[in-house]
Amino acid sequence: MGFKDISQIAGSAMAAQTVRLNTIASNLANADVAAGSETEAYRARKPVFAAVMGNEGSAGVRVLDVVESAEPLRRVHEPDNPKADADGMVYYTNVNEVSEMADMMSASRAFETNVEVLGRIKSMQQSLLKLGES
Repeated sequence: MGFKDISQIAGSAMAAQTVRLNTIASNLANADVAAGSETEAYRARKPVFAAVMGNEGSAGVRVLDVVESAEPLRRVHEPDNPKADADGMVYYTNVNEVSEMADMMSASRAFETNVEVLGRIKSMQQSLLKLGES
């Protein structure tokens, strides 16, 4: 496996973590949004990743889909809320802010790790070039 292959693997992982971070940001932005019905309520989303193994040792990460969480919505009796339904119920998202923050830290760290991989590849390539100068 060459430097180019390693760079492509790290790049695909960084792209996948970017999707993950964007999804987390969307979830957190909608964490306290109320709706008048279950169908209108925002549902937390999660990306689904897959390992890609190609020919001649090439590999990477691919985002298969971004799926909605199956966790139940929070249903609150708020008859004075303008979004309340006929029974006075308001539906809040199923976003768990603590879980999203933990996921964000994990995604950020995974992204940083792949940046470090690219930095080490660059360093190794420079070392090889210096070896040729001697």
